[in-house]
Amino acid sequence: MSELSNNEAGRGFTHVYTATFEELQTIGNGGQLTIATIPAGGAVELAGVYESVAFAGTTSLVIDVGTTTGDPDEFIDALDVDGMSAPVFNTGDAFTGGQSQAAGGTNTATSIVLEVTDSAIASATAGEIVIGLRIVDLGQFA
Repeated sequence: MSELSNNEAGRGFTHVYTATFEELQTIGNGGQLTIATIPAGGAVELAGVYESVAFAGTTSLVIDVGTTTGDPDEFIDALDVDGMSAPVFNTGDAFTGGQSQAAGGTNTATSIVLEVTDSAIASATAGEIVIGLRIVDLGQFA
């Protein structure tokens, strides 16, 4: 996941990761990929997912985004990508009301992972998701 430049970050996100169906196939069913890092003294304030290209060949893609590798659902929890009719924000366990709030604060650098759950992901022939994060970093002022 790339950190955005100042001009790009003015759009509300500090980090954006785009995953094509081929990249999700590489991650595989039950697999995980580190897509960003919360710096020491940081937290995630906003997490969103947008299906930028409709998926074909699978209707069972579910993703999670978070920091706990056993069940990374702090920021996006069990999102049924095929069922999305609009972008989805802050559905994870760390967000208590769906609103923008700092969640997942940490004193040490912590990986944010994307988890793919889809037994049919190998059959996908099209599709793309965009994951946006706004990561705040109070540690930069220490």
